[in-house]
Amino acid sequence: MTIHKEGTASIVMAAVIVAVASLIANYFLMPVYGWIYLIILALLIICFLFIVSFFRIPERNMTYGDNKIIAPADGKVVVIEEAEDPEYFKGKRLQISIFMSPANVHVNRYPVDGDIVYNKYHKGKYLVAWHPKSSTDNERQSIVIKRPGKGEILVKQIAGALARRICNYAKVGEKAKQNEEMGFIKFGSRVDLLLPLGTKVNVELNQAVKGGVTLLATW
Repeated sequence: MTIHKEGTASIVMAAVIVAVASLIANYFLMPVYGWIYLIILALLIICFLFIVSFFRIPERNMTYGDNKIIAPADGKVVVIEEAEDPEYFKGKRLQISIFMSPANVHVNRYPVDGDIVYNKYHKGKYLVAWHPKSSTDNERQSIVIKRPGKGEILVKQIAGALARRICNYAKVGEKAKQNEEMGFIKFGSRVDLLLPLGTKVNVELNQAVKGGVTLLATW
């Protein structure tokens, strides 16, 4: 397991806060209320370890395939339905949405190989990630990948109530490579995929999926 580059500043800041808070608690509490100090110290360590685990990148055996659409993120499938896309396709698409809790790995990966033909950031609200309007109203980043002979896929990185920073590495004109890093969302959120109608879905609602591993759909 390694730590993602996006976590460096957060982990250093968390370490400083934990160190300062523990020193203050030790100075004021240890002489008389040692047991309270130990409880506070334990809570601080747990919080620090949670921050570190949030930026983890576990080693995985990735799934690949020209006709396979792989999960771009860890989480739970919360939407499988036809939906209208007013942004790019201007029509109906098959939407699959993955909710990412703060405990999930938060690396986002390209679900397919292809050409990056669209990449746009949208300012927006911070509704809870499972809200039906979060796909269209929340802060988000939209990326379209064109697969010659297959079609186009739109992937949305969506900020939630806690997630206030979307990191995106895609650039129009570059090649997307299946399972390579597309970006990162800090502290829980959601990723939507808009697929061609008729795409065969290989997952079910409420199913837990792993980014780069779980087969979402085939085309």
